[in-house]
Amino acid sequence: MAPHGTAEPQVRPGIARDLDGLTDLYNHYVLRTPITFDTVPLTPKGRMQWFLSHPEDGPHRLMVATEPTPSGPERLLGYATSSPLRPKAAYATSVEVSVYCAPDAAGRGVGTALHTALFDALAGEDLHRAYAGITQPNAPSHRLHTRFGFRPIGTYEQVGRKFGQYWDVRWYQRELGGSGD
Repeated sequence: MAPHGTAEPQVRPGIARDLDGLTDLYNHYVLRTPITFDTVPLTPKGRMQWFLSHPEDGPHRLMVATEPTPSGPERLLGYATSSPLRPKAAYATSVEVSVYCAPDAAGRGVGTALHTALFDALAGEDLHRAYAGITQPNAPSHRLHTRFGFRPIGTYEQVGRKFGQYWDVRWYQRELGGSGD
């Protein structure tokens, strides 16, 4: 077994036992960054509906990246989701994607592994576009998304207030080429 932090991340669909780790990872971003506009930490119970909205098939997925640990269960390195862009029926062929990586997993290819697995899983779905909203500044997320074919399409200026200041969100899109094209 490779030493902690050096093994290739293993990516798979999220399962119920991941919920505590997913919530802890997300809460890091809630409490310490403007990357999410949630301002109050969530609980696993409070995240259950979100978790259940990402089944193992269909256009709304949850992929997790893990690594083995010497003393027990695997360690969560990050996750990626595809979620409904908007609730109205005409938006059904569009998804919003998100990626969250553990702070100590930066630079290890976790985001790349997650995006690769997510877009591979979505390849057979009837999807036309993927969108990502990235709070500015966030150079690592910009690099990840442009590497996967996303291009900037506009910015919502000062759209969210967190930590006593306003933040811009730049929106990106990528063609997916679903069967409805």
